[in-house]
Amino acid sequence: MSSIDRSQSAGGTRTYEVRTYGCQMNVHDSERLSGLLEDAGYVRAPEGSDGEADVVVFNTCAVRENADNKLYGNLGHLAPKKASRPGMQIAVGGCLAQKDRDTIVKRAPWVDVVFGTHNIGKLPVLLERARVQEEAQVEIAESLEAFPSTLPTRRESAYAAWVSISVGCNNTCTFCIVPALRGKEKDRRPGDILAEIEALVAEGVSEITLLGQNVNAYGSDIGDREAFSKLLRACGKIEGLERVRFTSPHPRDFTDDVIAAMAETPNVMPQLHMPLQSGSDPVLKAMRRSYRQERFLGIIEKVRAAIPHAAISTDIIVGFPGETEEDFQQTLHVVREARFAQAFTFQYSKRPGTPAAEMDGQIPKKVVQERYERLVALQEEISWEENKKQVGRTLELMVAEGEGRKDDTTHRLSGRAPDNRLVHFTKPEQEVRPGDIVTVEVTYAAPHHLLAEGPVLDVRRTRAGDAWEKRTAEKAAKPAGVLLGLPKVGVPEPLPAVTGGCAVD
Repeated sequence: MSSIDRSQSAGGTRTYEVRTYGCQMNVHDSERLSGLLEDAGYVRAPEGSDGEADVVVFNTCAVRENADNKLYGNLGHLAPKKASRPGMQIAVGGCLAQKDRDTIVKRAPWVDVVFGTHNIGKLPVLLERARVQEEAQVEIAESLEAFPSTLPTRRESAYAAWVSISVGCNNTCTFCIVPALRGKEKDRRPGDILAEIEALVAEGVSEITLLGQNVNAYGSDIGDREAFSKLLRACGKIEGLERVRFTSPHPRDFTDDVIAAMAETPNVMPQLHMPLQSGSDPVLKAMRRSYRQERFLGIIEKVRAAIPHAAISTDIIVGFPGETEEDFQQTLHVVREARFAQAFTFQYSKRPGTPAAEMDGQIPKKVVQERYERLVALQEEISWEENKKQVGRTLELMVAEGEGRKDDTTHRLSGRAPDNRLVHFTKPEQEVRPGDIVTVEVTYAAPHHLLAEGPVLDVRRTRAGDAWEKRTAEKAAKPAGVLLGLPKVGVPEPLPAVTGGCAVD
């Protein structure tokens, strides 16, 4: 009899909780970890259980500042709970686990399982082995054992999903440790990707986000430099697929055929997240980013010429080693020229294991903070100005679930425009479900959202809304989420919350 069987026969099914840190890739992996555990007989713990689950899994990030301190702090918080609850297990996976390996069980000997980025499929087996052998199991694979999309997945959204097209990264950015932890790029076959998307659409999904560490480098592993643009065009032929997004590209690989595919494929949304990192050529060189300011601004110009209403967002690192005031002024120049709808801005901090951590010219914290504040102020001004241009426009929104924190008190609903701007709109008398499409007129702009305070002009009920309604009706009888065998999917975040770690993180 397995340990799961023993637990059930003793009076209950074992529960689990997955805590996710870092990038969209980790979010996607966590959906798979949840699916694996449920496939093995576990049941998700109720919301707010705060470590009361029988199994607590940490899916970690090695890019975020003080990631290790945060992990060990959380592990320390769980230590007394585990000591008082025989049979409770704790697992640590993800990039920090891949990096630190045996260090985790040395610093936190109450951890039962440590697994890496390449063998997430082993989690249920490792938990079982740790239980039977009554000792910690540390298993870190050095290369990908199975493409994640072959694993069971519990996705959280009935209407939107991640679709991973590649894993790993071939870049060597000096501030980023992710390629060392996730390995070289490995591409999926186009047919497998499209089959997954078609199956998702059959389930009611109407929006997908193509996901990769460097998404537009797709094809380098299979020998086709135009593979990504071909994939975008193929997505345009899938009936019922209303919205296609992707994150995150790299300027080095962003070619004219991709711009043309975006402009000419109706369901590819007018949105682009293009990481800048710095506007200074010397800093870009030190970062080992294989483009310069002129190249970056040239891409933005071409995108705007082909897709006039495109909303472009970016990542920027302030205070990289050796950055001078002139270098920083070049970054501000690019921000003014590019007029990003949004920028994810970060103060440089050392990441152990990266070349940049050992570079001369580390910038004092006070200087970095002052530059950061100037950058944020400029971008806030530009974001507001760009949003004001949306006032008076009529937009089709895909109704979102849980994105308007004040919707209950304001009697509004929220949705995403085609360019991914967040719009709060007046709740219509007609029932509107997440995944449905509403048409509204924008009446007010703030730096980070829009308002449509007039009546909704049109409501289009969709198959995605039907799927949400069906899932909601079944929620009382089943755990939250949507558990699938194949395909394996995730749920995209509203915007690519990218850090300075890599194109996805």
